Amino acid sequence: MAKAKHAKTNAIRLLEQQKMHFDVMEYETGDGQVDGVSVAEKIGQPVARVFKTLVAKASAQKLFVFVIPVAEELDLKAAAKVVGEKKIEMLAVKDLLSHTGYVRGGCSPVGMKKLYPTVIDASAQEQGSIIVSAGKIGMQIHVQVDDLKTITKAQLASITATHE
Repeated sequence: MAKAKHAKTNAIRLLEQQKMHFDVMEYETGDGQVDGVSVAEKIGQPVARVFKTLVAKASAQKLFVFVIPVAEELDLKAAAKVVGEKKIEMLAVKDLLSHTGYVRGGCSPVGMKKLYPTVIDASAQEQGSIIVSAGKIGMQIHVQVDDLKTITKAQLASITATHE
């Protein structure tokens, strides 16, 4: 379980409330290398186990959350199809904080301002557990995929450019 010495983010508070097991991993941000692949190296984890959280929109009122491996790209067509939309586009970075409560590089799929429809890339299931942002730059959480699915009410689907 998370130790009290860690800063509490919304994501950590929510996981604790739900009594879900997770581990907090912190990393140095002073070098500015906070992209997902660099983060995986810093925390000593395989790149395939570290996932990023992306927010896309179908319209101003319809937002969706996609959780994909850090080295992959979101397939917007596949993602739109999964959520039942004709077309989606990435949410502008300037709008991220107001909609989610999180900043770019520290966006967690857990504990956003609202529970948006969430899709986790199917490759997560192969991992069993994955690492996602804890809700602030410099902090990640290692969580079971099934727990993440439960707390975000997510579905699993192939939504990256490499999966057909």
